[in-house]
Amino acid sequence: MTGATTVEWALSGFGDEIDDDPVIQIAVLQALGANHIEVRSAWGTNIVDLDGDQLDRLKGLLDAAGMKVSAIASPIGKVDVSLPVDHEVERLRRATNAARVLGARYIRIFSFYYGADQTVEGIRDDVMERMRALAAVAEEDGVILLHENEKDIFGDTPERVLDIIETVASPALKVAWDPANFVQVGVKPFAEGYARLRPHLEYLQVKDARFADSAVVPAGEGDGDVLRTVEALKADGYSGFASLEPHLAGAHGLGGFSGPTAFGIAARAFAKVLNEAGVGTK
Repeated sequence: MTGATTVEWALSGFGDEIDDDPVIQIAVLQALGANHIEVRSAWGTNIVDLDGDQLDRLKGLLDAAGMKVSAIASPIGKVDVSLPVDHEVERLRRATNAARVLGARYIRIFSFYYGADQTVEGIRDDVMERMRALAAVAEEDGVILLHENEKDIFGDTPERVLDIIETVASPALKVAWDPANFVQVGVKPFAEGYARLRPHLEYLQVKDARFADSAVVPAGEGDGDVLRTVEALKADGYSGFASLEPHLAGAHGLGGFSGPTAFGIAARAFAKVLNEAGVGTK
């Protein structure tokens, strides 16, 4: 049964899942009803590697289309924990500059890969040192970091995500919820993660996956408890972003790709979920 729509969330999406060209990214997202975009790359260049002229050009395209930026989808923390602390601090400063130019409040980050000869417990102190340093930059620059629960990093389970948030204890470090990533590490997202992470949940990434084969599928078609999560968020008064990151055509180290057609399929699948939950978009 379709619920009565009483709330609206801001719909966004990872533009580079559609095309390398920001003009096409913007056009497709707007055709799907989104007024925001999550920027991971433009013209095939990652957001932390765009120079000043490219950032200004991108800002001009977004302004001309009336499109705002929901978040900077940075690769910060998607590196081996053995790298020096300053390595990611310096890259984060480039990401915060991009956030300033593009008018974004949020920057997505990760909590570090580690070698096959290391244990997750053994890298904890190094991870926390780096996450504290990143949070300090965010506090200084007036942005909010969103930790994504990527598989194979320290914070890939609800327990360790919560450990990061509580240990760093910074108002500039919050949770980006990605149900597909939890599924891919064997976690039942809602049953095993929602209650403990909801107090820190600031941003919803829309991606689903199956336990059977770890395949990424449109929202509501996998084991990510997307409908149940949306219903709970609605009941809890969530009023933030829902950002489409479909990964329907493939994934790679720094992200994934869907293409315009598959991205549209993903958007329509999520719209069905929202309709059933009684949540609108804006």
